[in-house]
Amino acid sequence: MIWFSLKWFSTSALNKFEWANPYFFWLFLLIPILFFLKWVFKSQRKQTLVLSVSNLSIQASLFVWLRYFVPFFYILGIVCLILALARPQLVNSDKEKYAEGIDIALAIDISDSMLAKDLQPNRLEAAKNIGKGFVEGRVNDRIALVAFAGETTTLSPLTTDYDLLKEYLNSLNTSLIKTSGTAIGMALSSCINKLRDVPSKSKIAIIISDGDNTTGAIAPETAIELAKTFGIRVYTIAIGKNSAEEVIDEKTLKMLAEKADGQFFRATDNNALIKIFSKINLLEKTKFKDQNIKDVSDYYYIYLNWSILFFLISLFLKFTFLGNILED
Repeated sequence: MIWFSLKWFSTSALNKFEWANPYFFWLFLLIPILFFLKWVFKSQRKQTLVLSVSNLSIQASLFVWLRYFVPFFYILGIVCLILALARPQLVNSDKEKYAEGIDIALAIDISDSMLAKDLQPNRLEAAKNIGKGFVEGRVNDRIALVAFAGETTTLSPLTTDYDLLKEYLNSLNTSLIKTSGTAIGMALSSCINKLRDVPSKSKIAIIISDGDNTTGAIAPETAIELAKTFGIRVYTIAIGKNSAEEVIDEKTLKMLAEKADGQFFRATDNNALIKIFSKINLLEKTKFKDQNIKDVSDYYYIYLNWSILFFLISLFLKFTFLGNILED
């Protein structure tokens, strides 16, 4: 960009700028004060010889006025330096939508009881299929996947690779963990480990199981206190139908949801499970926000260049016959 142009001193050019440091404009008030003080000190130091000349020529008169070029360019240099210090900028504002993602840890029970066929084709397959649909519906959210029975295993840490997550969901089966039982407390603890250190404002754990806590080194009561400490909401889903042979124990799952600011759901068939995940999708929507983007271009260097130029001109003229004005 060409700085050597007088257009930078036009009113229209100066009005277009936003000034990052406008308080430097107060320095303009010091310019007349400095020159006044200089005049006072010099007038006290020097004696003035008054000459009476009756017939000064026009050329001599012009010569006298030319000598004022030295302070004139010096003042221009100070003015441009102040403009540079005030940092003129041209700002182009724009708005950009960005997604504020949610961090989710999904824990699925893979104990042998999940092979019951009250959901089609069985509880585990129904949970896997609906889980894949849930993963596909997320936007910008990181999801971790935990499988549990009598122990827990992590299939995936927090990730936005949804295709990989669907592959891990496909791989879920009851043979992944040999220890029998249902360790809900340990499952929640594993979810907490994935979520506790992340900076996200929204952290949730979803636990799908068909029974009460029957084993595990960490009690559900202990795990839920940890979840509350780290600001993690807990959604629990009891999957399966009550029958003469089996009664789904909902007590632990209800307790976890109630104490961690979440919700408990009961899924007695595939449609109910679909509706539950749809409801969680609505409750935990990815937040989209407008973010102001500013493209700032600095132009201080233009006035800094002019300032240096004016100071150099002033210095050059000072060492010519015009510099005598500083001595007067």
